[in-house]
Amino acid sequence: MDDHKTDNVPTVPAYARVPFNRCNLPAVILGSLTYQRHPVPLVLDGVAALHHRFFEQLDTIDDAGHRATHFMAHMSAHFSLEHPEEAGFVSGRGGKGRTRADYLRQVRGWSFDANGREGAVLKAWVTSRFGLLPRFHREPLGDYADNAYAAFLEEMCRGLYGTNALEAQLDLLYSYCQYELARRYPGETHLVLYRGVNRVGEHEVLGRERDGGLRVLFNNLNSFTRVRERADEFGDYILTVAVPLAKIFFFTQLLPGRLRGEEEYVAIGGVYEVALTTH
Repeated sequence: MDDHKTDNVPTVPAYARVPFNRCNLPAVILGSLTYQRHPVPLVLDGVAALHHRFFEQLDTIDDAGHRATHFMAHMSAHFSLEHPEEAGFVSGRGGKGRTRADYLRQVRGWSFDANGREGAVLKAWVTSRFGLLPRFHREPLGDYADNAYAAFLEEMCRGLYGTNALEAQLDLLYSYCQYELARRYPGETHLVLYRGVNRVGEHEVLGRERDGGLRVLFNNLNSFTRVRERADEFGDYILTVAVPLAKIFFFTQLLPGRLRGEEEYVAIGGVYEVALTTH
C-alpha cells in the first residue's frame, strides 16, 4: 500500500463505531486506513484458548478439504448441533426450528440476502466483536433513535432468539477462516477484491485521493469477489479494494459444497482506499 497518497489518514467516524469490542484492537484502529495499509492479525477474545487442541489438530492435516471436514465435525460436537437436547433444548413447540439457526444457516442466508434476518445477525456480530456499527440494512441506518435502526435491532433479536451459542459459533468460523487464509496465502497480507455497484453514492465517500481513488466508509460487513468479471454483473462501476486478510470473515471455498456462489468473499468494513473504474 502507498503511504503517500494523502496527508490526512481518516479512521472510522465516531457515529460508525462503538468504544468497546471483543478483539485485540479497538474499532478506531482496525477500521482505519492505517490498518488497511499495515494490518496485523485480529484475535477474538477466548477463541484460541478454548479451541487450542482443535487448531493443533489442524496443523497435522495437509489437505484443505479434510481440514474443512474436521472443522465442521468439531463445530457439530462442540456445540451439539446434531443433538440439541444435549445443549439444553427441550423438544416441543418452536424449539427444534431455532436449533437449525446455526453458523451454516447464517452464511447461506447472507449469500441469498445480506439484508435478511441472517444478515442482521451477522452485522450485529461484527459490532459485538469488532466495534463497527452497521451503516445499511435494507436502508441507511442512523443512530439508535432512528426507526430504521430500531427495525434492524428487532430483526437481529429475532434471529438470535433461542439459538445455540450462535455468536460463539461465528467466532470460531471467523477464526478458522483466518487459519485457512494463513495456510493458503503464506506471507501475504492482502487480497485484491472487487465489488460492482450501480451508483457510487451507494457507499459513504469520505474523500478523494490524489490519484483519483476514493476513501470509502463501507458497511460493517460486505460481499466482494475475486473475479472482476463477476463484479461486472452487479453494477456499472467496479470498486477495487486491497482487503487485509485479517478482515475476511468467510469465503465460499472455505467449506466446499456448503456455501452458495463462486469466489465470494465477505469482509469486515471500516474505511478503505478504493480504486473506481467502469466496464
